Amino acid sequence: MSDQFKKEAAERAAEDVSSGMRLGIGTGSTAEFFVHALAKRVRDGLDVIGVPTSERTAKLATELGIRLATLDELPELDLTVDGADEMDAALNLIKGGGGALLREKIVAAASGQMIVIADASKQVEALGQFPLPIEVVPFGLEATKRAILGVLADLGLPQALELRGGAEKPFVTDGGHYILDARLQKINETEALANRLVAIPGVVEHGLFIKLATKAYVAGADGVKTVWPV
Repeated sequence: MSDQFKKEAAERAAEDVSSGMRLGIGTGSTAEFFVHALAKRVRDGLDVIGVPTSERTAKLATELGIRLATLDELPELDLTVDGADEMDAALNLIKGGGGALLREKIVAAASGQMIVIADASKQVEALGQFPLPIEVVPFGLEATKRAILGVLADLGLPQALELRGGAEKPFVTDGGHYILDARLQKINETEALANRLVAIPGVVEHGLFIKLATKAYVAGADGVKTVWPV
């Protein structure tokens, strides 16, 4: 049922898109349902231009006939629609399970609004059960890892970091970076962690999306609910 719920949330978000919009288009399984829903509206006459958050999304959107541009061409967007790996009551998010967190955050920050689409399993009381992706520069990886572990220790968090893909064949992002996944269980000081991580020179970005989402459509057995930050 999870895919059906994702599809329902995505289709509801597509209804919020109007002609003339400059649209950020997210990455991941839920976002792909949105791309299909958006493409259907485009075939029916909707006139929009999208900025994709990954090469994967760009390929799908192009195949489905959605007009695309870059963020350099459209540096200010009206709306971004994207999924989430976790979402708390304030609509703070963990994102990056698909490896596109850097571009997703750049696009979301350039948007006037961000709608999150998700199934109900993504709602949590506190972020952290889903591993937090931390995008890092390959150069000096061990030094960066030690600095991250120091931050986690200072904040009383588990010091559990894994290189995505493993040392033999690490996952490489569209930007040419690696991802360290931090298994933190429960993050009590979200903003403190976000600020400390991004201050580490080898850290490019992290998957904590704080105060970016303006609304969420969450689908479950009882239909699609609109969720506002509290």
